[in-house]
Amino acid sequence: MVVLVTGANGQLGQAIQSIVGNYPSVDFVFCSSVELNITDKSNCEAVFEKYKPQFCINAAAYTAVDIAESEPEKAFVINVTGAQNLAEVCKTHDTILLHVSTDFVFDGLATQPYSEEAIPNPTGVYGVTKLQGEQAIQNTWEKHFIIRTSWVYSQFANNFMKTMLRLASERDSLSVVSDQIGTPTNAIDLAETLVKIIQYCHAELVSASNYGIYNFSNEGQCSWYDFAKEIFKVNNISINLQPISTSSYPTPAKRPAYSVLDKSKIRSVFGIKIKNWEASLASISS
Repeated sequence: MVVLVTGANGQLGQAIQSIVGNYPSVDFVFCSSVELNITDKSNCEAVFEKYKPQFCINAAAYTAVDIAESEPEKAFVINVTGAQNLAEVCKTHDTILLHVSTDFVFDGLATQPYSEEAIPNPTGVYGVTKLQGEQAIQNTWEKHFIIRTSWVYSQFANNFMKTMLRLASERDSLSVVSDQIGTPTNAIDLAETLVKIIQYCHAELVSASNYGIYNFSNEGQCSWYDFAKEIFKVNNISINLQPISTSSYPTPAKRPAYSVLDKSKIRSVFGIKIKNWEASLASISS
């Protein structure tokens, strides 16, 4: 079984690489943006023709949320055109596509966890392009799993946890937003979940009706302030941490005030056991 992974040098791509030893029967092919540029369809076709993957995990994305506001064309070509290209090439090769999306497809006005049926309403360029990428896949190739996730962090690449640890080494005090509520997601847990979905498909334990959108994050919910506080706690770091409001920390892109995801569908269909966010964070503390 060949699994092609795009965006190999990104956070999720590196997380998947870190767990390949757990799956000796899977032949993973990791492609960076240099080896597989998803915005270049002919490049996609050549790579798929070479490796003939049964599955493709699209971990390539434009994720610079604030910069996207001033680079909408770049965000579009990666998040929409790139997704479209992969869906078309997957269709040609009868490859099952697993595409990672985001809680930013929602406006954050909800007061209870978002299900897969909730109506998207993105408020910024990043969210808009990720939603358009989802739609491009849905309109192109039925054999797809779109996994919406949130607040992804790990020991790899750039993310909130690593930023907090770096800032704590440089400063005596920090202020972090406390009125945005969501759920941190350990990239390793997301990687394991993607591979489990692939195993279910390979074992023919899923039917055509199982394709579609799924939510995945760790369990529980918190604010960015709570998340930072727990990061410092598990790493035994003493720092003066202060909560602030979103209005005190303006950013080019508006963040969802509430983006907790309902994971009941992915648990029931694939039997996924989901760790609480605090426990998962503690498992990778330095």
